[in-house]
Amino acid sequence: GMVSAERYLAARAERAAGSAVDGAHLEQLARAATYFAPFDDALAHAGLGPAATGVDVVRRTQVLAACAASTIAVGLGLRWLRRGACDVVLAGGYDAVSAFVASGFEALRATTAREPRPFRLGRDGMSLGEGAGVVALVRSDDLRGARSFARVTGFGASTDAVHITAPDRTGAGLARAARAALRDANVAPNTIGLVSAHGTSTPFNDAMEAKAIHHVFEGREPPLVHPFKAQIGHTLGAAGVLEMLAAADAIAASVAPATRTSGEIDPDANVPLLALAEARDIAVALKLSAAFGGSNAALVVAREPPAVETRAASTRPTRTVRPVVATAHARVASADLEALSAATGVARDRLSRLDAVCRLGVAAVAALAHEVGRERLVGAGVVAGCFLATLDTNERFDARRRARGAAFVEARLFAATSPNALAGECAIVYGLTGPSFAIGAGPGGALEALANAAELIAAGDADRIVVVAADDAGDVARDLVRDAGWSTTRIAHGAVALLLEAGDAPGYAVDLDMPTTTTPDASGHLALTAWLDRASESPLSASGRREGAR
Repeated sequence: GMVSAERYLAARAERAAGSAVDGAHLEQLARAATYFAPFDDALAHAGLGPAATGVDVVRRTQVLAACAASTIAVGLGLRWLRRGACDVVLAGGYDAVSAFVASGFEALRATTAREPRPFRLGRDGMSLGEGAGVVALVRSDDLRGARSFARVTGFGASTDAVHITAPDRTGAGLARAARAALRDANVAPNTIGLVSAHGTSTPFNDAMEAKAIHHVFEGREPPLVHPFKAQIGHTLGAAGVLEMLAAADAIAASVAPATRTSGEIDPDANVPLLALAEARDIAVALKLSAAFGGSNAALVVAREPPAVETRAASTRPTRTVRPVVATAHARVASADLEALSAATGVARDRLSRLDAVCRLGVAAVAALAHEVGRERLVGAGVVAGCFLATLDTNERFDARRRARGAAFVEARLFAATSPNALAGECAIVYGLTGPSFAIGAGPGGALEALANAAELIAAGDADRIVVVAADDAGDVARDLVRDAGWSTTRIAHGAVALLLEAGDAPGYAVDLDMPTTTTPDASGHLALTAWLDRASESPLSASGRREGAR
C-alpha cells in the first residue's frame, strides 16, 4: 500500500500545517495506507472475505519479505497443502511503483539510467517494474480435471545474516536456500535444466548469485540461467511469482529462454546465458530470490512430480508433522541503547542508527538470548510479525522527500522502511541463518508470525525459529488508527520475542491451525503477549503432555 501511504502521509502533513482536510477522505486514505490494505481489497473483490459472502478463507497471511515475498508465499502454500491444512492455496505477490520506493532505490544507487544488463560487464543497476501474480496451488490428486500448468515440488529458505541491503558476497546464504529446495523436491542438482535468477543487474548481487549457483552445482557447468528482470524490470513483491511462472512456461513450451540484453559476461558473474531462445527439453527449474534483510528463498518447479511421489497412489500428505513448542520468551517496553550495546556487543552508535521498530525487536531478542543463552539462537530462523510495521519510519523518510525532493532522501533510512529489516537486524546480531521474513495481514500479524514459524519447524525447514513482534506506536501510527476509525484498536510501544523449537521440551505447545485474528485490545505484539498469557495456563511438561491434563 505504498502509493496510498504516500497520499495519506501528505494529507496528514497538510492537516498539521493547518490546511482543511475532509474527514471522510482522510478516513479513506488512512484505511488504504497500511501494507495489508491492497491484500484486503483483493480478497473482498474476489468474494473471499466474510463481509462479501459470509465465507472466509481458512487462513490468510501476507508475507512482507521485499523482493523474496512471493517466492516465500508460494513456499508457505506448499507447506500448508502438504500438511493438509487446506485444499487450495492462492499465493503470489504484488507491488506498484511509487515515488517513495523509486527514490529509495535511487538513493541506494541500485538503479540504472539505461536498460538493465544482468551478469554482463558494465551493469550498473536495475529498472523498477510493477505487477502482480497469483497462482492457485492444489495437491496433484485434487486437480478435479483442471489443467496443471506446473508443479511446485520444493521450497527452501535461509538468511545471510550479513547486511540489511547488501548480499553475502560469498553466495553461501542463497546456496543454502537452493540446496534446501532441491532436498525438499528430492531432486539432484544435475536434473535442473534452468535457473530462474534473481538477477537484479546490480554489481554485487549478480556476482553473489553466480557464486551461489556454482556452489549448488558443485564445480560442474551450471544449467542455463534466465534473468527475467531484464525484460520486465524488478517487480519487487511480485518478482518471485512472475519469474517462477516464466520458468514454468519455459518447461511447458520446451523452450530455453534468452536473456534480453547482450554484451560480454562478467568473469566475476559467469553464468550461461542465451542470446536467442531455442527449443530445449527442460524438465525441472530452480527459482532463486534474495531480498532486503538478507532473506533468501528458492523453489523447484517441474513438469512431473518427483519419483518419490509417483510411487504412491496419492499425493495426500504423508510426511511427519513435528510437534512445535515455545520454549522461552521475553518482553520489553523500551530499548535502552547503553544496556542493549552491552547485551549484544554491538556499538552504541550503530544501534542508534536503527529505527525504533528494529531497536525494540533487537532488545526483545537480546532479552531472549539472556534467558536461553546466545549460542542457542545461532543458526535459528527468524520470523517477524507486525500490525502497522514501519509506518512512523516511513513518514520520517517521506517527509524529507516531500520537503526537499526525491534526490535528497536518506538511503540509510530507506532500508529501515522495509518491514523485513526487523528480521534482518535480529539475524545479523545473533547469527540467525535459518528461514527469515516479516509477515502481517492485519492486527494479528504477530500471531501469523507464530503460526507460520511453527509451520516451517513442523515441516522440517528449521529446528528452531525466533518469533519477534515489535511496535513503534508513534504519532503517525496513532493518527492512522484514529483517522481510519479504528477507535477500539489498542496499539502500544514494545516488543516480544519467542523461541520455537521442534520436539516435546517443556514449554507452550503451538497449534499449527491456531486462529490468527485478534481482539481490538490486543493488536501487534500485544496479540503475542495475550497468546503467551493464555498458553501459560496449560504449559507442557517435560514429557510433552499438558500439565494437569488427563
